[in-house]
Amino acid sequence: MLRPWAAHWVAAVLLCRAVAQYSSDQCSWRGSGLSHESHRRDVEQVYLRCSQGSLEWLYPTGAIIVNLRPNIEPSPGHMSGLHVCIKPQVYSQGSHVYLEHAGDLRLLLAEKDQAQGTVHCFSLAEGVLFVEAIPQADISRRITAFQYELVPSQGPAMHMFPYLQPGLVACKPCSDEEVLMAVCTSDFAGSGVFQGVAPGTNKHSLATVTLRRLFHQKSRVFAWGGARGRSWSGRINVPAQCSVRPGGDEYLLTGSVHFGEAWLGCAPRYKYFLKLYIQVQNAGTNPCQVDTN
Repeated sequence: MLRPWAAHWVAAVLLCRAVAQYSSDQCSWRGSGLSHESHRRDVEQVYLRCSQGSLEWLYPTGAIIVNLRPNIEPSPGHMSGLHVCIKPQVYSQGSHVYLEHAGDLRLLLAEKDQAQGTVHCFSLAEGVLFVEAIPQADISRRITAFQYELVPSQGPAMHMFPYLQPGLVACKPCSDEEVLMAVCTSDFAGSGVFQGVAPGTNKHSLATVTLRRLFHQKSRVFAWGGARGRSWSGRINVPAQCSVRPGGDEYLLTGSVHFGEAWLGCAPRYKYFLKLYIQVQNAGTNPCQVDTN
């Protein structure tokens, strides 16, 4: 149920009474509620057109509507499969975060839950972010801040990201086609062994890995051990439904990177991948080249 004063804000936006506010780089926005503190019912429009970025709202008053879109105009079918994931900073406070669609508000993230820094995802088709400041006598220490990412619901490792489709994560072997596509298009791909597993949350655990080969990586989630080590090391989030065994066999490790953290995707034994890779190489149908030596 939309509260009367919230309905007034949304109606104001629909009547173009809101103040437009664009970020300087279209990826991140930093603004202050002090710019319209005397107009506490004002709604500012924020437009962000990047696959990832951040928002920081100092001294929040009134409300802002955050419009997130990719930096290229997608097809209607692609838009329906696009999701937004937000991760609040642990110091974030002073606002509630809602999803707004056709004048209706649905609570996505209450102020009291933001200090946990938990990722929340929703379909882009569900609406825009409506960030509502909580009336405070003293706003001097209030900052609402979060990171965001636009992620496709389909693709390598997406079925293993527990925040995208809660309760639907399934640990199942990837098909040959999925393995080959994962090597080419995942945020990281390499081969290595699991060294240990540390407890995480009820959604995932944290595995320490050592990579003998690193085909490619997005961001520097794996660090080079130097000339002596001749390996890369790092940590990978593993969904709670999946079990890994430290030591033993070498695996092909692929996955996605979200908010600077690696998430496991397709991970067959490396000897199986190598056999598959040689077969497609000989057939001339391999989608990409990697150094398997």
